[in-house]
Formats: sequence, structure tokens, C-alpha cells
Amino acid sequence: MTGTTDRKLFLGGRLKRLRRDMALTQTAMAADLGVSPSYLNHIERNQRPVSAQLLLRLADTYDVDLRALAQQAGPAGEAELAEILADPVFGGLAVPRHEILQLVDDAPGAADALVRLYRAFADRRTREQAEAGQGGVIGAESPADWVRDHIQARNNHFPELDTLGEALHNALFPDDPAIRGEGFEVRARARLIERHNLPVRIMPAEVMVEWTRRFDPHRRRLLISETLGPASRAFAIAYQLALVEHDAELTAATEAANAPNAATRNLLKVALTNTLAAAILMPYAAFQRTAEETGYDLARLQARFGVSFEQAAHRLTTLSRPAARGVPVFLMRVDQAGNISKRYASGAFPFSRFGGACPRWRLHSAFRTPGRIVTQIIETPDGTRWFTLARTVDRQGHDGFGEGQDLAIGLGCELKHAHRLTYARGLDLASPEVTPIGPACRLCHRHPCAERAAPPVDRPLTVDDWSKSVSPYPFGEA
Repeated sequence: MTGTTDRKLFLGGRLKRLRRDMALTQTAMAADLGVSPSYLNHIERNQRPVSAQLLLRLADTYDVDLRALAQQAGPAGEAELAEILADPVFGGLAVPRHEILQLVDDAPGAADALVRLYRAFADRRTREQAEAGQGGVIGAESPADWVRDHIQARNNHFPELDTLGEALHNALFPDDPAIRGEGFEVRARARLIERHNLPVRIMPAEVMVEWTRRFDPHRRRLLISETLGPASRAFAIAYQLALVEHDAELTAATEAANAPNAATRNLLKVALTNTLAAAILMPYAAFQRTAEETGYDLARLQARFGVSFEQAAHRLTTLSRPAARGVPVFLMRVDQAGNISKRYASGAFPFSRFGGACPRWRLHSAFRTPGRIVTQIIETPDGTRWFTLARTVDRQGHDGFGEGQDLAIGLGCELKHAHRLTYARGLDLASPEVTPIGPACRLCHRHPCAERAAPPVDRPLTVDDWSKSVSPYPFGEA
């Protein structure tokens, strides 16, 4: 804690958010931490710094990740607000970075309110543009957006579900030599029948039509499409096992999130059930230990736990247990048209929230080398460097048959963690070859860039008829 004592930490807004997330009054939290309510009030108002002793009490009392508390400011972060304030509707304001940081740190509730208000505005603008035949630029908050925000606010880590998953995995595989060699699907199907009278049936694709997994409540059976490969079939069975064994806990966690409507609540419960299913298939302690021992070798993780590349990659983004942390990893999944269908992170996340990924990132070029991992070191506009890898994967429902490979998964971590990954071995991490990237083109100020697809919305174009830039949209200063 030497570094902490050398400088004053004013974390009032973040401490207030933590307290409200746990539904505690100032008096209750002060009692838990052994301080007076007035002292805690001063800290929350940034009139007193947070001492090293108080940080340690926070960690011991509430199992708080001190690094996350010191580095993150909640769902509405600096990058997201900077992206919003780059919209032309805020033209002329030129809000400086220190004011954005102050808003995020000191008034996280107000920052979230600004984000929510902007989404409502963007929703209306998108609808009006669609009605006028112009097409929308920025999408509104959907149930999927809300669920993603809720999950990311937890750094994609749900310790209570990890605990349930490990216990259920251990129940499936007790220390019995007679069953040690049996695979997950065999053990899980047996438990579904023995404990819940719920058999699993593999059904023809023409019977399942659009469904890959479907529970039949009348005949009490789980129907799985024949189009699913072994890893997806195992996950479907783990999902059903999670539901029948821990529906009460999943429902309680869903209700506690206070989702705004029924559709969002249903989607959140599905997401939490998926999280529990992953924890059953890949129990935290064993998965994290294997990841460290193998240098985060995804092929080894796939083989050890009988999962797909995407399942193993996604699980890597959840390794935030205080006593056994993994490398802070982010994940993004895109299709060949550039649509982003998944993005999660156990730590920082460097890409645009409202737009797509930079075309200079090799996530997109992975489609040219199906099934092969491509690596790249990138640098975001804030100067942070990231080690990344990308590979194509099959879309669910095509992983057993057909050509597939129509999605790409991108993984990454800050360059300072890259030495722990087998994929970075042999690279010069001290003086690497670096590719500068940006957020979505309409927000990116990197110039010149031959890959630019749109001009930045807050910069004037400098196009003329007697010269041509490598960029189709040269621009000047604001």
C-alpha cells in the first residue's frame, strides 16, 4: 500500500456508488467500517481523502477489488462520456477532459443520467431518420444494451454464481474412480434424469426448425437440435441443469437488478443462467489455475473442459475473484458486416460504445484466415497499448455442420499483461510493432488514415479539388 499512502485518493463518488449498490445507508456503512457517519459523509463529498486503512477495511468488509475502485468509475466512464460529447448536438461546448473526469468521479449518478438522456435523444433521432428514409447513426438503449451495462458494471464477475457452479460441478464429478472418466454430458444427463426426471432428446433439424434448444414442459424433456456440435450441446444441457437446480437464486439475482421492463428482466435471467452454465462447465478455480499454467492457451482450455473456443474465451473475461484473478481480458464478437453482437471485459475496455471497431484492428482480417489465430499490438488514442488476438468461429447452430466461420472473436489485454499469454511468446514486448487505432470513424481524430470510412463529426472537412489525401475525408482542427 506504499503507493496509496504517497498520494491522496478522493474516491467519494465511487464510494457512494458502492454504498448505494449494496443498499446501505451512510450510518450502516460507517458502522461496518468502524468510522463515524460524519467522517464517511465528508469522504463521499470529497472533503476528505480515503486513507489506506479505510481502503483495507473496504476490501476486508465488502470483498472490494481495490484496483477496480481506484481505476473505474462505474457504468458511465470517461470514454463513453467523451464519445457522447463529441456528438454535433454539443458542438461549441468543447468540454475539457478534466471536467469529464470530475463528473465521472464526483457525480457518477449525474453521469449515468446524462448517458440515459442521450440514449433517449438518440432513440428519437434514429426513429425520425428512419421515418425520413435517412437511416439511423446511433442506436438506442435496448434490453440488450441494459443487460450488457448491468453485466459490465459488475466487471462480468458474479461470485455467487461461480460458487454455485463449482459446487454443482463437484457434485457431478465426486472423487469416485468409477465415474472419473465420464464426460460432462454423460454425468449431466444422468443427473437431470435421476434428480429431475428430465431426459434429453437430440432432435432432427426439421423438427426443431429455428430452435437449437427447447424445454418441453408438458412432457418434461429437453430437446436439442442435431445441428449443435458437442461443445454447444454440453452448454445447452448445462443451461438446463442450472435452471432446474438454481432457478430460485437466478430469479432473485434478476429481480435484485431492477430491470426496467419484462423483456429486459427475461434477457437478464438468460444472461445470468448462461453465466451459471459456464461456471458449471468451467469451474472457476480449476479454469483459472489451468489458464495460468498453460499461458492462457485457448486450445488447451478447450480440450481440458470440453468447450468451444468462444466459450473458453468468454470465460476468460470473468476471472475477477479477488484471491485468484486472471489476466484482465476484453472480448468482442463481430460478423462479416462489422455488426458487434458481444462485448465484455473483466477490466478496461478500449473501444467505442456507440460505434463499431476500428478497421485497422485485425479482428476484421481474421475472416481472411478462417480458424487461425492472428495477433496484433494496438495503441488507442489515450496512448494505452493492448495485446490482441482474433480468430473466426462458427455461429451456434452451424458448429456441427456446414462451413460456418461467419463470426470473429477478438480478445485482448493491456500490453503489460501480455507476457503471461503463450501467444505473445517470442515477441519483443519492450519495443513492439504497434498499430495505432481509434474508436468508430465518426469519433476518431487520427489523421491521415486510409481506412477511414466516415469523417469525424466534430471536425471540418478540408477537401479541395487540386489535391488528394490517402484519407477520403481529410479534416482540420475543430
